Amino acid sequence: MDNLTHSLVGALMGQMGLKKKTGLGMPALIIGANIPDVDAACFFWLEGTEHLGFRRGITHGPPAMVLLPLVLAAGLWWFDRWQAGRGKRPDDRLPVSFKWLYILSFLACLSHPIFDWFNVYGIRFWEPFAPNWAYGDTLFIIDVWLWALFGLTTWWSLRAEGRGSNWKRPAWIGALVGVVYIGTNFAITTVREVEDSDVAFPGRIVIASPSPVFSWKREMIIGEAGRYTISSPVLPLISAQEHDEHHQSRTVQTVGECQLEPVIAGATGNSQAEAFLRWSRTPFVELAENGGVILYDARFYDPRARDRFSIALPDVQCVPIEGELPED
Repeated sequence: MDNLTHSLVGALMGQMGLKKKTGLGMPALIIGANIPDVDAACFFWLEGTEHLGFRRGITHGPPAMVLLPLVLAAGLWWFDRWQAGRGKRPDDRLPVSFKWLYILSFLACLSHPIFDWFNVYGIRFWEPFAPNWAYGDTLFIIDVWLWALFGLTTWWSLRAEGRGSNWKRPAWIGALVGVVYIGTNFAITTVREVEDSDVAFPGRIVIASPSPVFSWKREMIIGEAGRYTISSPVLPLISAQEHDEHHQSRTVQTVGECQLEPVIAGATGNSQAEAFLRWSRTPFVELAENGGVILYDARFYDPRARDRFSIALPDVQCVPIEGELPED
């Protein structure tokens, strides 16, 4: 998920009462909920699409869940001592407990991969022990409803705290409603993926990708071997005239012009292509206008995202795919 969502999760955990366990408890929770994204520093040494095969891996795995909270707790503990030594430690700050700083940092850090799992981008939970990606297909990567829910209930809790009333209750309400909201979206995804699965074609991939804003709608990605059907819901913000007249409620397109295996073989030794393929869940290949091919992922074939989630291979030849996808 985006870092605003992670920050709001940490803040909500604090307003549920955890911040009172130790001084600097709220910073431990908010920073801890974001710290696995330290892997974004890879943009300084990786080029092009190489970051796709690196991120949501080593800093989201078990060793990081132990070490990152330790580093954060030590840093906050030192900061408290540094302020005290300079005579600038706030008088109203609770005593700082290293044990509780570590526990809060650990809990917040653990929330990060859980929320990252909710979207179709995926996460490698067991890195560096196993490279397998896991996907929840439950929420869009930026969910405005979670922003509203967690933001409003955190604000409500802070207001209640300022008035001296029961400030934990609003945060608990926000957390419980959030669980129901996420659970409902998980159920929608599960039902859609089961409905569109076909035992006659067990090798097919079926992905129910949540839509932005309209979180109850799903873009269905179905296919195999480098060819996919992308069935997108017609959203109120899009004119119906932009869609196929035969699909009043959904627009359907088939992607994948070239066989995947020859392209994979031809990409050997290309660090960016190899990183892209390690990350890709639904790779497919289409002819490039200026020769060669372009490698895409069906999850991110939206025109607004193609430049960030594709790689051109000008020296690789296209071997056309023969046949059609099985009918649903």
